[in-house]
Amino acid sequence: MTSATSGTTVPEVLDASSLSGAPAYDVVVVGFGIAGGCAALEAARAGARVLLLERAAVHGGTSSMSGGHFYLGGGTAVQRATGHGDSADAMYDYLLATSKDPEPDKIRAYCDGSVEHFDWLESLGFAFERSYYPEKAVIQPGTEGLMFTGNEKVWPYRDRAVPAPRGHKVPVPGDTEGTRLVMDLLRARVEEAGVEVRYETGATNLVVDGGPADGAPDGGRVVGVAWRCFQETGVVAASAVVVAAGGFVMNADMVAEHTPALGAKLFTLGSTYDDGLGIRLGASVGAELRHMDEPFITAPFYPPSVLVTGVLVNKRGERFVAEDSYHARTSAHVLAQPDHAAYLIVDSEHVEHPKMPLVPFVDGYETVAEMESGLGLPPGSLAATLARYDEHAARGEDPDFHKHPDWLATQSVGPWGVYDLTLGTALYAGFTLGGIRVTVDGEVQRPDGSVVPGLYAAGACASNLAQDGAGYCSGTQLGEGSFFGRRAGVAAAGSREVSPGTR
Repeated sequence: MTSATSGTTVPEVLDASSLSGAPAYDVVVVGFGIAGGCAALEAARAGARVLLLERAAVHGGTSSMSGGHFYLGGGTAVQRATGHGDSADAMYDYLLATSKDPEPDKIRAYCDGSVEHFDWLESLGFAFERSYYPEKAVIQPGTEGLMFTGNEKVWPYRDRAVPAPRGHKVPVPGDTEGTRLVMDLLRARVEEAGVEVRYETGATNLVVDGGPADGAPDGGRVVGVAWRCFQETGVVAASAVVVAAGGFVMNADMVAEHTPALGAKLFTLGSTYDDGLGIRLGASVGAELRHMDEPFITAPFYPPSVLVTGVLVNKRGERFVAEDSYHARTSAHVLAQPDHAAYLIVDSEHVEHPKMPLVPFVDGYETVAEMESGLGLPPGSLAATLARYDEHAARGEDPDFHKHPDWLATQSVGPWGVYDLTLGTALYAGFTLGGIRVTVDGEVQRPDGSVVPGLYAAGACASNLAQDGAGYCSGTQLGEGSFFGRRAGVAAAGSREVSPGTR
């Protein structure tokens, strides 16, 4: 099962006979990002002897690059302290409504366990600030602990679930690398729990006991991994293996095959090792891959929040999405427009340059007719769109796209400023969302729903809640990676009573 293209090659499976004389562990975890670190820690706390392999020279992976948003709810301490009521049911209703192909058992588990998971995260050694950031932003600019980070207040979701802010940010200012605080604490807890960590060491193959060749139609049990550290190679036996090796955004061949939109005029968000190896390891033992064609793509035009009052139009001069949508939802709609072209129109009473220069300023125009000509829009199209928008916005209404009243304001005072959201002009960035099909406890599944014994997956290489770029919420990957990583670790530790037969 190989491909002529090296980037999509599925590693060969090794036979259990290769484990003769190999060291044995209860659980081997592949990847020390948020998911792998949480899996290793919980497995060790459950009594397992754990080996954690990390290809990089340090812990953290792509997780450490992120700003530090965890999507949590149901009544966390920060929500309560800032006066924001929430419930597990409301959180469940929202995530169910925004999921591309919802898996109710996972969503239910995540929502029901969210408050406990919040407490567990703080037990690592930090505290989310008990404060709220009310503006529209990609991430809190300071250390504020809570904000809206998805489409909770966007129609139709606000009618399907009671809105609540659930974007919990770690107390680190800025929009990148906040999660490094959590990863450093997680490393300390992992070391305290007695996990053996090997850096600059990556898994290369899975080891399987039994299979079709041995009369085992289910494909056999994963009983170990092969590893490489520079030129040194070896194998280790394990009762269970947890793959948490990231997505595939840095693998040009996999991107071209599954998410070609990420390979065109986009800046990729990922670390060097987001090359899909973990996903391909799963495929080597028959795992089903899900949502591999789904990317997360975005070019936020806010902050500042005031720009959300503006009007987004396509090259026909027509509105096509509610401007108060979460930035990835807006971007998904932009990419569905003719020539992937869109413009944000803001009048002189609301214009203010974006704080992140991802969406460039085109020009200022004294009249709407001049703006139509300068942008190459059909004569009269933008005038009609603005007239209709202003008529209803003056009454606090938006019958076409139901923008929230908080962001409705007439755009009638010239001159007008224009920002270009067109793909190839605006700086879009993205990453992959697809991965290995797993159960709620991280057990790797085949297309028929059966599990691959001894193999678990979590984080960006597993398919859980983050499966739809337009319905995504900032903090979902850190939230689900840590939550389901914990569950996978506990489940993997529970399998240690089953001997791989080679120890």
